[in-house]
Amino acid sequence: MRRLDKFRWLPAFAVLAALAAASPVLRAQTPVQAPPASALQSLPPQAGSQPQLTPEELGNSLMAHQRYQAAIDAYRSVPKKSADLWNKMGIAYQLMLNLNDATRCYKESLKMDSGSAKVYNNLGTVYDSLMQYRAAERMYRKALKLDPHSAVFHKNLGTAMLAQHQYKKGSQEYQAALAIDPHIFEAGSSPRVENPATLKERGAMNYFKAIGCARIGLNSQAIEYLRLALNEGFTNPKKVVADSQFAGLRGIPAFQQLLAEQSQRTQ
Repeated sequence: MRRLDKFRWLPAFAVLAALAAASPVLRAQTPVQAPPASALQSLPPQAGSQPQLTPEELGNSLMAHQRYQAAIDAYRSVPKKSADLWNKMGIAYQLMLNLNDATRCYKESLKMDSGSAKVYNNLGTVYDSLMQYRAAERMYRKALKLDPHSAVFHKNLGTAMLAQHQYKKGSQEYQAALAIDPHIFEAGSSPRVENPATLKERGAMNYFKAIGCARIGLNSQAIEYLRLALNEGFTNPKKVVADSQFAGLRGIPAFQQLLAEQSQRTQ
């Protein structure tokens, strides 16, 4: 969760349209150094080349190649910035772990378009990274008010609730996310920003992911999340066996093997 998965941070990032519609959960990654956009624009055109890109189009292309600073330089050169462009700049800053400028850009975007669910969600992930979970919760709730059928928003809200140790409410949000998208917790190919949750908090998140997956029959995923929760010290084999929500796993060899391995480790 927080290694959470939350900005899906941004679900399909290779295509900017998908990136802009997604939310960053971001997992930590080293920013890629890139030449300034001005240098790229100054290259002489090749014979038969496509028409020169606009600054925003160039920024989109650079984002798709994870050249975040160069993308920011390109976006900054756009004379009249739209709400969507401010959001794109916020995403680029956040992927470089520059949370102050990311926050500034998301707020500028919301000044121009206060009805953008994706920007509220993106701002929420910044607050998550700052461990300001109540502020993150408020942003996710605003996003869900605008788009109540987003699995990502429900997942992100669930993560924020669990970080505040509101396990029942967090679990309910995870259930809502899984009901919309059974694969919402699966890792994607998009960039992710590291979430600073404690080991125990990550254990809680994985435990309730396991419950959600077990309830809808995703048994192998449930077992893997349980393994993480056990390794992170949130629970123990005795409590797992006693939890009726995992009753459907009891006849599965992989589940029995997991419990046996964990029991041996605690002896």
